[in-house]
Order: sequence, then structure tokens, then C-alpha cells
Amino acid sequence: MEERLKKEISRNRQVIKFSLYGFFKNLKFFEPYLYIYLISCGINLFQIGILISIREIVINVFEIPSGLISDFFGRKKELYFCFIFYIISFIFFYSGASFFIISTGMVFFGLGEAFRSGTHKAMIYSYLEQKGWQEYKTFVYGKTRSMSLTGSAISAVSSVILILCLPSNRYLFLISTLPLILDFILISTYPNSLDKCDVNHSKSKKELIKDSFSHLWEGRILKKLIIGNGMFEASVNCTKSLIQPILKAAVLSSGFIIIAKFNANDNVKIFLGLTYGLFYVISSFASKNAYKLKRWFSGMNILNSMYLLLASVLLILSFLINKPVLIILSFIFIFCFQNIRTPVYIDIISLYMEKYERATFLSVSSQIKSLLTVILAPVIGFIAEKMSLSYALAALAIILLVSFVFSVLKEESKV
Repeated sequence: MEERLKKEISRNRQVIKFSLYGFFKNLKFFEPYLYIYLISCGINLFQIGILISIREIVINVFEIPSGLISDFFGRKKELYFCFIFYIISFIFFYSGASFFIISTGMVFFGLGEAFRSGTHKAMIYSYLEQKGWQEYKTFVYGKTRSMSLTGSAISAVSSVILILCLPSNRYLFLISTLPLILDFILISTYPNSLDKCDVNHSKSKKELIKDSFSHLWEGRILKKLIIGNGMFEASVNCTKSLIQPILKAAVLSSGFIIIAKFNANDNVKIFLGLTYGLFYVISSFASKNAYKLKRWFSGMNILNSMYLLLASVLLILSFLINKPVLIILSFIFIFCFQNIRTPVYIDIISLYMEKYERATFLSVSSQIKSLLTVILAPVIGFIAEKMSLSYALAALAIILLVSFVFSVLKEESKV
């Protein structure tokens, strides 16, 4: 009976639309080369950390207001603005060859992230409740996230062909605007019932906002969930900014060649695109099957384990910085940890919030991640620039291990 219902959910037209949304959103053809592109523009690793901080500060400032706008004024409208901001940011990246122009692009990219985060997840929650499928949140979210990662994998592999054919890396930003236009059209076909928030209109908006923040302040487990997830995601964000420089350095120093007729730099581009494709294919599988882990382990144990495993792999990776194959394996593990942990986190945190709080709390969660990234990114970038990439990874691992003491999650009867 359960398997038959899962098949029905998988074939549901709106669930397919949810999956397509993520697929189009993740067709970012520039992603495997973003940091290499920034370095080619004369931006160093410390400045990259600053750029990440700029993006996260914008997200931090607009995260909660965007969540409130979503909950009280309409989710579809907010996503329309999200895509517009993304497109503007890609145009700045395309035209920019200076720190100022790229910083401006990061501001608009941050606005797009702030207006997106939490909103689409809240729409999925609402739809599942309308259909009476709320107990399958982890299954559906894992499925939609898997489709997003499939989009990332296809994007990464396609980018290899594009970057070898295009006159410059920057044209990848223009091509990446096309899937966003498709997403804009897709969101317009969502039912109007998903545009509305799940608000109890017996209370005023001011009272609902006050109740949400009181609930967050008083909820010990809720705070631990949000802060722990923020530290985990911020650490992954910092790690991702180091992937491309690490892989490029390892490939060039080892003389690794994929296609002999291309020069060393072209081989690096091919290597990066194919490697990112591999990352996302395996991550897609991990995300799609994350719900199965809950058959054997509790959600809290999964969250704790992924946290510790991330710290352990970063620490090991800091000693294997010149081994291309081992670097790839380490990053595959990191991507898998993130994509196993996220659907489980989304499932568990939903148990601790009211319907009308969803987009707001998910936005708060994303804001905490942004705030921690603002702090960590420049620090890790500075260590990488002034000392070495190995020291940066080791520092990140130690920070994670120390913070785990304060964010470890214990079982409660509610979960």
C-alpha cells in the first residue's frame, strides 16, 4: 500500500512541477568554473571570501522580511522577484571584470537567494497537506532535491562542451539565464492555493509574527536544530569555494591529462566539469534515498552523524591536498553528507513549528546559515591565501568539531 502511494505521489502532476522547478533552477552552467573565473579576473581567495560574505550579508538582511512577505502576501509573487534578481546578477557577472562589478552581481544574487529560500519548501508542505500526504515529506523533498541535483549534474557535464566552444567563460552566465525564464513560466502554472500562506486569520499579522519569534526563542531543540544546520551549511559553503582552486592545483601539479589534444588549462576545465557532474549524480542518488535511512536510524542521529563525518573528512582531506583521486572521493562524501542531511533536517524541523510559521522559520534557518558564512568565509579565505589550502581545511574541521559540542541533538519523544 505504501509503495503504491509513493508511486502515485511520484506521478502527481504538481509534484513533477516541484521537481522541474529544482531541475531548471540548478542549470547553472558557470558553477564548475565560478571561482576559477573570479581568480582569472584578478580576485584572490581572501577577496572571494569577502564576495561570499557580501552575498550572505544581503541574504541575512532580507531573509526574514522575504519570509514574512511570502507568508502574508503570496509565495508565487516572491519567486517571480527571485528569478528577476538572479538574471540581473548573471548579467553583472557576465559584464564584470572588476571587484566592484562582481560585488554588485553578488548583491543581486543574494537578493535572489533570500527571496527563494524557504518559499518553495513551504509551497511543497502546503500541497502535501492539501493531499493528506504530509507524512511523506522526507520522500517528496528528497525526490525534488534529487531532481535538482540531476539538473546540476547535467549542467556540469554540458558546461564542458559549452566552455570549450564559447569564446570566453563569461558567456556561461548569459546561457544560465534561459532556465530561469523557464522557471518563471513554470511557477505561473502553480495553483493559486499554493500562493496563499497557511495563516490562522483569527489573529492579526502582528500577533502572528510575535508568536513566531516567541516560539523560536523558547524552543531549545528548535534553536539547536537551526544553529547546528547553519554551522553545517556554512562549512559546506566555505568548502565549495575551495574545491575549484584545490582541484586545479592538484591537476596541474600532477600533470593529469584527460584528452591529449587539449592544453593543460583546457584539461582542467574538462576535469572540473566532469568532476562536478560526478558529484551531483552521486548526490542525487543520496538525496533521493535519504528517507530510507530513517528505517534504521533516528532523524537526530542522522543529523549528528553527518555533522561529525563532515568534520572528519575535512580533516583527512587537509592531509591529502595533492592527490586528485582522493580529493574527488572526499568531496563526493561531503556532497553526499549535505544531501542526506538536508531532507532529514527539513522533515524534523517541521515537527517543531506551526503551519503559519513555515516560510518564516525556514528563512530564519537560512539566515543563520548566511550569518555564519559571513563570519567563516573571509576567515577561511584569509587562511587559504596567507598560509595554505591545507591549513584552511584543517581550521574548518576544528571549528566544526568544537561547535558540535554546543549543537549536538538528543532524542525526544516528538521525533
